[in-house]
Amino acid sequence: MLWPLSTRHKRIFKLTSARWQRQAIFLLGGICVGAIAVALAQLADLAQHAFGLLLAKSRYAVLAVTPLGFVLSAYLTIRLFPNAQGSGIPQAIAARHLTDQRARESLVSMRIAIGKVILTLFGLLCGGSVGREGPTVQVGASIMFALGRVSPRRQPGLILAGAAAGVAAAFNTPLAGIVFGIEEMSRAFETRTSSLIIAAVIAAGLTSLALAGNYAYFGSSATSLARGPDWLAVPLCGVAGGLAGGLFSRIVITMARGGKNSLGRAIKGHPLWFAFACGLAVAICGLVSGDTIYGTGYDQVKTALEHGSPLPQDFGVLKLLATTFAAISGIPGGIFAPSLAVGAGIGSNIASFFHDAPLGAIMLLGMVSYFAGVVQAPITAFVIVTEMTDNHGMVVPLMAAALIAHVTSRMICEEGIYHALAKGFVERATHPQDANAPPASN
Repeated sequence: MLWPLSTRHKRIFKLTSARWQRQAIFLLGGICVGAIAVALAQLADLAQHAFGLLLAKSRYAVLAVTPLGFVLSAYLTIRLFPNAQGSGIPQAIAARHLTDQRARESLVSMRIAIGKVILTLFGLLCGGSVGREGPTVQVGASIMFALGRVSPRRQPGLILAGAAAGVAAAFNTPLAGIVFGIEEMSRAFETRTSSLIIAAVIAAGLTSLALAGNYAYFGSSATSLARGPDWLAVPLCGVAGGLAGGLFSRIVITMARGGKNSLGRAIKGHPLWFAFACGLAVAICGLVSGDTIYGTGYDQVKTALEHGSPLPQDFGVLKLLATTFAAISGIPGGIFAPSLAVGAGIGSNIASFFHDAPLGAIMLLGMVSYFAGVVQAPITAFVIVTEMTDNHGMVVPLMAAALIAHVTSRMICEEGIYHALAKGFVERATHPQDANAPPASN
């Protein structure tokens, strides 16, 4: 004979069921994010390989392919996938701050996730200096948002978990994913959802390991700063990376907010022509660089670190210019990997002043410095560079360089690029009547 449940037992059963449901959503979401991250990484490699085949046939074809590709990508973004432009991290941050479900859905949804994946790959196929890691964050947040529709009270935590899982799976850096979620996405430690977020990151990381195997993003590097004079590279890289990163952020933020002068109105009124001009500028940078600055920059940096060979002297500057033009053009694509490539170029240039110092160590300092200067998240910067190179002997100098770069960057740009751009998305979502057109970039 079955006895009826008491009111107390019904309440306990309901709470337990809800708790298991939340845990299942976070775990399932982490698995999905990990699988998508691996698929996007492999497809991105294929897209860059296909672009390389085009260069092999005619390197001057980029003068038509890249600008026209930028135009088509910008057009599809405006018409079919609004709020998919740029890296996607500002949209995920903005979605966490919004309370209206419809407003959140305009920034993180499966429709936007699909458009983000397709157009990021298309950008790489056209030679854009963009990355796939930032888009993975928006895609991860969108997947979590879609799975969590049954639990709207947990949406901010779900979006945070999706973003953190995206970083962890994209770089195979689980610790960096958690730090990114705390320092950059939320700027606080959320005790109520911390264990669920870690579970999502673990699920995404294990999925990535199962599908792609265990690897260090830039390979293993045992290089370190040995002699006293070598440590002078730490403040030099910190200041140079902070200045360059702050300048990049300042330009992108200014362009995204739009100017009230005639130039700003012209750009806002003719976004496709502006995208064409940006694409043409990227193509010219590519030709001048000898075809080295297209795409993420991953291959060039990985090769330089593994073989201890310097990057071309103009690589850092031209990669910075190409990434800036891609970022302000309005096409979808991230700045994570390109920023690390720019930093590697800066470090390679600074290493020329230290003839006896290990080149790889100074390149790592440049990478962490420029990245910290752009995002103004120094902890995330040194953790992610440490994990993706499997080099724990450089932790202290990387920390110092990241801190110096962060302080230097704030002299040029008061706020990190992601949070500054996120404010624009929050304002447009809460006051749509004030935004008649999408931002020039993000």
